[in-house]
This record gives sequence, structure tokens and C-alpha cells, in this order.
Amino acid sequence: MAAASKSLSFLKPLFVSLARPSSSSSSSLALSRARTIAIPNPLFSANSRSLSSVAFAQSTTENGGGGGGSRAIAPPQTPVVEELQRIDVNPPKGTRDFPPEEMRLRNWLFQNFREVSRLFGFEEVDFPVLESEALYIRKAGEEIREQLYCFEDRGNRRVALRPELTPSLARLVLQKGKSLSLPVKWYAVGQCWRYERMTRGRRREHYQWNMDIIGVPEVTAEAELISSIVTFFKRIGITASDVGFKVSSRKLLQEVLSHYSIHEDLFAKVCIIIDKIGKLPLDDIKKELKAVGVSTEAVEQILQVLSIKSLTTLEEIIGGAGEAIAELKQLFSLAEKFGYSEWVQFDASVVRGLAYYTGVVFEGFDRQGKLRAICGGGRYDQLLSTFGGDDVPACGFGFGDAVIVELLKDKGLLPELNLEVKNIVCALDPNLQGAAATVATILRDKGQSVDLVLENKPLKWVFKRAARINAERLILVGSSEWQRGTVGVKILATGEQNEIKLDELE
Repeated sequence: MAAASKSLSFLKPLFVSLARPSSSSSSSLALSRARTIAIPNPLFSANSRSLSSVAFAQSTTENGGGGGGSRAIAPPQTPVVEELQRIDVNPPKGTRDFPPEEMRLRNWLFQNFREVSRLFGFEEVDFPVLESEALYIRKAGEEIREQLYCFEDRGNRRVALRPELTPSLARLVLQKGKSLSLPVKWYAVGQCWRYERMTRGRRREHYQWNMDIIGVPEVTAEAELISSIVTFFKRIGITASDVGFKVSSRKLLQEVLSHYSIHEDLFAKVCIIIDKIGKLPLDDIKKELKAVGVSTEAVEQILQVLSIKSLTTLEEIIGGAGEAIAELKQLFSLAEKFGYSEWVQFDASVVRGLAYYTGVVFEGFDRQGKLRAICGGGRYDQLLSTFGGDDVPACGFGFGDAVIVELLKDKGLLPELNLEVKNIVCALDPNLQGAAATVATILRDKGQSVDLVLENKPLKWVFKRAARINAERLILVGSSEWQRGTVGVKILATGEQNEIKLDELE
């Protein structure tokens, strides 16, 4: 590359020193009340004045001039005003706008979701936001049934905005059928909708990162999924002292219920109630269990067992011959091999609220206990058969975008994500706007970002603009320089300025 020519004196008056202002997050402007906008009726717009003038001229002509006439001139009519109520500028309750600063954060989060998925060899998929309502109507009692945004479309079909991604994934697996080569490792980042009570980190719409493994029956699949989440946490600065995983198994709960002679027909209902432990008072949990047919004695015994936090202790109570105990032991052994054993702990009360889980289940939680579950997942080997297909072993997790952002705020780990544009290009003469566009195109063709000043602005404004967008270079297009085939280039961080040939501009 040819060396830049010596700094030219004619450029120096054009450049001023640039102090970058410290970035600060700007808060959105909230409108406290609706505005009434007065709009004149078009019939009595500005044209009414010219119409009055014509009428005046007509009357004076008819009366022989401007004075002494007997015909009176009608007074001007009062304009008719229509009132329009200004719309509510806030998004619907439970939803969000994403202005540029929020969009930068969202993109950063999604890029980390996608990069971790890539590191683990997963392929990205997506599904319609609008699905058949039947996809989410499984077993009675599931909370999600009451949270659907559902309606009948104009074709008299019952549809719903997806509340989660796993059923859509199952539908796609069934659609592909035997053309799929197992195992399948897919991930998705998509928007979900649930009409639910809002709390911190819980909205009525959110984005969710899912990773799913289809076709692997061994608990190695669950171990791999938890490893991917741990990898994500490490990438964004979260440690094992901030977050942990509670791990258990639906099979374990089945064994506990069987141990206390609870009929397996009650299993799904009991799971949904137990999932509310920690969210409802214990007395309410007991009442709900009794209401579905669990005896008072069994309720006390089940809750006592579910309070156990040691797999060894539980094994002593119900025996260690069951499949659930063996799978959990293997999972904790694999956690050591993967290197995340300090992140996971046994908790018999973890069952997850969705009816389709069949085996190992897990939840990511905030160790300070300030936030709801950060993520969760498990095995769902029998989901496909609920949609009329053959069962295929499968497991996966869902990870929402809202709770993790709250956690990052609490930990002071939100990244500083300012707008960054490499170049700002400005014409010093309105007649050179086309030349400035040529420079911008040359740089963009080389993969560089360019903010082209589209109006004739003073240099003071240009420097302020450069500071706001964190530009690295200011490129000025002047008349004499352009005639010589050069442009003025200033490195804004150092103040270094040079005249560079157009074909040497990098």
C-alpha cells in the first residue's frame, strides 16, 4: 500500500480536535396524556380566503365600486374544526419496542445464543409464529392452555400465537418423517406469546432460545444440553456462584408416587401442582393435591420426600434399583467430565410444568433467589405420539431473553454497546455531494461501514455527528482535492490527518 502523503496545511483549518463524550443511555420519552389535534375542515382551508376575495370583488363590481353600495358584504365564516384523539404511543401491555440501543442488546444476546449453538454443532430452524391451536391443547390442567393468544381465523380455523417452540419442532420432525437422519441437533431463536401475569422478567411476549436433540435415548444428551447453557453463561460473564441448575427426573416422581400407592392416572395433575412449589404457599399446594384425590397422609409424605436435596438420601428412602436414580447418577458423573459439576445440584421438587416431560428435567436458577427460573428443559420421549406420530427419544431446553437481561443488570454485566461506524464522509461543497457518494460506495464495497452526510452541514455539526456514532475516520471531499483525485482523511482518535489518493483509500 502506498504511504499517505504528508499532511497538508489547507486541511488543518477544516479539522478541530474531537473529544468523545462519554456514552449514556437515554431513556424513552413517555407521553403522560393523549393530545387533541385540531384539523380544519378542508372545505374551509386556506382556499376560503381566496374565495372570499373573489366574492368581495364580485360585490364591489355589482355595486359600481368600493363605496356607497347598498349591498352588505357577508362576514367571513368561522372554520370548522375536527378533533382527532392522539393514539396511545406505548406498545400493548406486556410487549416491548426495540429502539436502537435496545436492539443492539438484543442482537448481542442472540449472537451469543447462535454462537454457542454453532460451537455445539447445532443447525438453526424456525417455525411460524402462528400455529394451529390443537398443537398446544394436550392435557387438562396445564397452565399454558389458559395463557394462549388464540382465535378463529377467517377460514374458521382455530389458531394461536405460539407460546413455546417445542411443539412446533415436534410438528416439523413429524413432517420430515423418515427423511430425517437421526440424531437431529436443532436450535431456534423465536418470539413466543403468553397471556400471563407479569412480574420482573416475565412478559406477555418474549424471545426464546431452544436447543433440542432428537433421536438420542441416553442421558448424554441432557448432559450436552446443560453444558451448552453453562458455556453460554461463561461467555457473558455469569459464574457458578451466580447461577445453578436444579436437576431431577419425572421418572423419580413416578417412583415416589408408586411408593405411596398413588394411581398413575394422577401423575400429570400432580406434576403440574408440584411445579408450583416455591410459587405458591405450601398450604395451597397441599389443598390442590388433596383436591385431585391424593390422601392427606400421602400429601405429607410426598412433600417431605420432594424437599430432599441429596440423591443419596433419596436413594436410601425409595431404593436405588430404579431407572431414575441410575440416570441421575450418570448425569452427575457426566457433569464432572464436562467440567460443570459445581453448577448442578439435585432437587427432587423440580418437575417442570409441561405435561410432555418424561425423564430428566432441569432448571437454571438465580442463586440469590431474586428472579424466576432463567431457563429449563428436559426429556420428552413421548411428545410425538401425542400428535399421532411414532415416539422418538428427544430432549431440549428453552431459554428466555427477559430474565437473563435482568440478571445481567443485577450483576453489572450488561455490555456497553454503542453505535460504531468506521467512516463518516462529508462533502465540503453542495456540488460535491455526488463525489462524496462515490467515496462512500468505494468504502462500502470494501466492507467498511460509512455514514454519508446527506445535507450541506457545517463542520461543527459533522464533528458532533462523528462523536455520536463513534466514527474512526472523517473523510472530507473538497474541490481542489477532488480535482487532484484525493480526499482528506482524519483519524479521529489521534488527530492525524492526511491527503489520500482515491485509489489508495482503504
